[in-house]
Amino acid sequence: MKDILQELEQRRGEARLGGGQKRIEAQHAKGKLTARERIELLLDEGSFEEYDMFVTHRCVDFGMEKSKPRGDGVVTGWGTVNGRMVYVFSQDFTVLGGSVSETHAAKICKIMDMAMQNGAPVIGINDSGGARIQEGVSSLAAYGEVFQRNIEASGVVPQISLIMGPCAGGAVYSPAMTDFIFMVKDSSYMFVTGPDVVKTVTNEVVTAEELGGASTHTRKSSVADGAFENDVEALAEVRRLIDFLPLSNREKPPVRPFYDDPGRIEESLDTLVPDNPNKPYDMKELILKVADEGDFYEIQEDFAKNIITGFIRLEGQTVGVVANQPMVLAGVLDIDSARKAARFVRFCDCFEIPLLTFVDVPGFLPGTTQEYNGVIKHGAKLLFAYGEATVPKVTVITRKAYGGAYVVMSSKHLRGDINYAWPTSEIAVMGAKGAVEILHRADLGQPEKIAAHTKEYEDRFANPFVAAERGFIDEVIQPRSTRKRVCRAFAQLRTKRKQMPWKKHDNIPL
Repeated sequence: MKDILQELEQRRGEARLGGGQKRIEAQHAKGKLTARERIELLLDEGSFEEYDMFVTHRCVDFGMEKSKPRGDGVVTGWGTVNGRMVYVFSQDFTVLGGSVSETHAAKICKIMDMAMQNGAPVIGINDSGGARIQEGVSSLAAYGEVFQRNIEASGVVPQISLIMGPCAGGAVYSPAMTDFIFMVKDSSYMFVTGPDVVKTVTNEVVTAEELGGASTHTRKSSVADGAFENDVEALAEVRRLIDFLPLSNREKPPVRPFYDDPGRIEESLDTLVPDNPNKPYDMKELILKVADEGDFYEIQEDFAKNIITGFIRLEGQTVGVVANQPMVLAGVLDIDSARKAARFVRFCDCFEIPLLTFVDVPGFLPGTTQEYNGVIKHGAKLLFAYGEATVPKVTVITRKAYGGAYVVMSSKHLRGDINYAWPTSEIAVMGAKGAVEILHRADLGQPEKIAAHTKEYEDRFANPFVAAERGFIDEVIQPRSTRKRVCRAFAQLRTKRKQMPWKKHDNIPL
């Protein structure tokens, strides 16, 4: 019996070493952790239950039968994050470059199936050279199986991808279908075709970092949701994100103990909006002052900064926040901000996370670049996302809410449940200057008359009361009481039940 137990421990020891000490040291030399070290940091201490430690590949071509490392380049299993169950796979670059084989993918598919069956998030740690060339089409088929699981799990359990090394070719499409992608600066990259292929085909000379590094995907492409300095920081932030999310679409988001008075009055908010309507202010100040303990987890912070998305808690309960940012492009909606916010709104609706929207929007960004690139369809994505969302929706208009952008930003007309406005808000088709130039074109050469018309328009429309008269605004509130009113609104909506008409699925304007 002792011999058998010794053999088991010996086999486990070999499996835990992955590609061997030399390759582990090479991984560390690049500033990267190993697959197992990453899992240890991600999960609660001692909670990891590993599966398929002894799985090996079945390839016999190109001399592959001579080397059959245990685990086949990926560590899979489940554990807990702050006591809540998650499933995890972590690709091991020390074993055949973390390349994906038929058995490697089968291990990933097994835990994804278990996650959907048992209702828990999937966290994928990607560090792989891509498809295992020696296995040919079997490797591609294996990728396809993983992709199908990503599709089926979408909206069923949260899926989070960590890119902690190379992720190239077809491999990028699995993370692309997950809910959140986080990258590590200077040591991770994603692209469909690498720098060498790009140079051959297009004659462009570009480095891997420029082509698909963390900065590129968080600032330019919007593929990634966040970039962190190193593996440790990235894993810590994923633990923090998991705390905001439900385990599956069968559950409500978690409720945490809170130590912040829901009725807290913030007098500084009374002076947040400047007297000059063209002067910017920081919408993040409002978000932080409304949130429990000033805790805000921002998503896609470096992309489309004219709109803010992220999670806060109110009375200990997770709430998704979408807010125009007057500090950037005056908070205008454009292609990038509409796509960013629409994706976030749809995620929240998938997982029953209520939505809080702060509005200060002068309209959609004009110009040929926007029109040629399809601002009509991209803007419609956000409109569609808000209109189809059946979660509790609370909206606060702080200043400008002009034209179609007013309607798009979770207005009463898109079934907003509770719509508040500050006394500083202006809800109109457009600003006074533009409106007067259209309405009183005959008087354009007479400054005195134009000034009088402008004042008349401002007195009539540069306030929230016309909308309030029609019931489009439920209440004009004092800025200082925003936290209290929003907390009470969501408390009222906790038992909300609303369903859209039956359909196989919608056809969002992609």
